[in-house]
Amino acid sequence: MNTQTIVVLWTLIFYKILLILIGIWANRRTHGQADFFLGGRKLGPWVAAISASSSSSSAWTLLGVSGAAYSWGLSAVWLFPACMGGFLINWYLIAPKLRRLSEEQSSLTLTDALVDGISGRYRNAIVLSASAIILFSLLFYVASQFQGAGKTFVASFGFSLTESVVAGGLIVLIYTVLGGFWAVSVTDTLQGLLMAVTALILPIVMIAAIGTPSDWLERWQAFVGEDFHDLFRYGWSMAGVGFSVGLLGIGLGYPGQPHVVNRFMALKDETSVAQARKIAIGWALIIYPGMLLTGWSGRLLFPAIADSETVFIHAANALFHPIFAGIMIAAVLSAIMSTADSQLLVAASSATHDLRDIYAQKKASLFSSRIVVVILCVAAIWIALTGSQKIFSKVLFAWSAMGAAFGPALIVRLWRGPIRGPWLLAAIWSGFALSVVASNLDPNVKLVYGGVLERIVPFVIAGMIAYWGALGPLKSNSDA
Repeated sequence: MNTQTIVVLWTLIFYKILLILIGIWANRRTHGQADFFLGGRKLGPWVAAISASSSSSSAWTLLGVSGAAYSWGLSAVWLFPACMGGFLINWYLIAPKLRRLSEEQSSLTLTDALVDGISGRYRNAIVLSASAIILFSLLFYVASQFQGAGKTFVASFGFSLTESVVAGGLIVLIYTVLGGFWAVSVTDTLQGLLMAVTALILPIVMIAAIGTPSDWLERWQAFVGEDFHDLFRYGWSMAGVGFSVGLLGIGLGYPGQPHVVNRFMALKDETSVAQARKIAIGWALIIYPGMLLTGWSGRLLFPAIADSETVFIHAANALFHPIFAGIMIAAVLSAIMSTADSQLLVAASSATHDLRDIYAQKKASLFSSRIVVVILCVAAIWIALTGSQKIFSKVLFAWSAMGAAFGPALIVRLWRGPIRGPWLLAAIWSGFALSVVASNLDPNVKLVYGGVLERIVPFVIAGMIAYWGALGPLKSNSDA
């Protein structure tokens, strides 16, 4: 191993030890399911803001957004209003009301909040449906994270894929099982701060390597042209407009992510919501412009990179001392590895807490919740090692599918009141099913309309169904 590889490896080792120590610390604060899944509703603004932000972004932002900016050029700018729009929707429309509703009805999960006031067969059907969608989406999402991290370890250190996937999965499992929500939130906060520092420093150094800001603008003009033709990627055409509108639809997925909105439910008071909102938006204003600038600057500095999503790593290696480059790369690898923790916890909450009323008449134990986390993590590791690449390509629809399934229903529930059972069930399944169908459209159709059909149309249709279902009062157990 060369010097940089050794630095990356030891940085990762120290980071993973720190994660386990956080899990041990958090274990002392975890005494029941309310602590394990929501931290006893005592989350402060900094932890809530940064952990919610990083769990919704993670390595996708560092590698994906910078890679998109590198390959798409100016048209990647649409990612900024899309993601910022999602942050604004979540923190202004969702967070205050969801925290209050969660406290009033003592709900621990997103499903709890949605089915409040509904009983009978429709409640059971909704809980089963929501749990199935969450488990299906997040299990494969976690597996893809393990597989991606494993491949990164293989390329960086020469370890076998099996060793890399198992080692990374076990680290995530240990601190998640030990500390639950507290461990996940604190480690995600650490991850988010590392991301913010990196997103602030790297583009500044890259721009300085090009020259003055005016030099940067002059060289960039050669790519975009004076008429901003590149703003729509495919030019002034239906495909170009469809591409841009489809990207904006990413923001609609934010309210429907169970592993993100549960942070709102855990905030300790109204003041914390207002403070966390400012922190989260400030974090986003650093991360997304930083990664766009990284990709665009990389396009000027390194115009021949084969894999656009490696521009972040390529820039770190080329512009920083091996020690600092190693720390930056370690931060990316750590972000990939720790993305799965929030999703594992939410999947476990669906399999234990949400389903307890259907299959058991007593409160699920903390021990059973931890056992479920173990089972889910082992299953995700197995899928990561045995699943085909084609299966993992389907994970890309998970964000939009969960967003369309739960986002519209949650917005209507918070702003219009309880939704009648049949309508809520129809809204959840229509949003999910339409997203899945759209994700499998013919590539030629997806080129023009894919983003709109996958991210916007399902959301709007599910929202209309949920809105209609909230117009009338709940009637009876059989109707509700």
